[in-house]
Amino acid sequence: MKQLKQVVLAVLTGSLLLAGVASSAELASKKALTLEVTKGIAAVAEAHAKKNGWNVMIAILDDGGNLLYLQRMDGVQIGSIEVAIRKAKSAVNFKRPTKVFGEALGNSTAVLALPGSIPFEGGLPIKYEGAVIGAIGVSGMTAQQDGMIAQAGINALPNILN
Repeated sequence: MKQLKQVVLAVLTGSLLLAGVASSAELASKKALTLEVTKGIAAVAEAHAKKNGWNVMIAILDDGGNLLYLQRMDGVQIGSIEVAIRKAKSAVNFKRPTKVFGEALGNSTAVLALPGSIPFEGGLPIKYEGAVIGAIGVSGMTAQQDGMIAQAGINALPNILN
């Protein structure tokens, strides 16, 4: 009987300790891209492309690498669909511009072994208050031009949010 009381006391003590931990635990509160914000970023990127006479594919992903928005301008080759998505996925997964992978190739080809990395400019993480909330990938022109288009979309974020 004494052992049973000790077991019951141990279970109750453990339950009370866990209850204390559970009551102080909280879920994270994070910002996420909305469709409206996503469309705003894509619209600015598209406007920059049109201004320069460039037809591109624009892909925007959420912070988990899931496709939120895909826009194919007239005349873009279908191969750019997957490239734009991969650029955005690489940017969100590694939380950095895809341009850094291309630059790293000058020193070593080891970057090619990174799963999901793509060494072409045009993929940028979308950051808000220091956190990556998604990414944009652009494909269809030169890597540098794709990067300029993606950057135009990123630069518009503060104005879109106001």
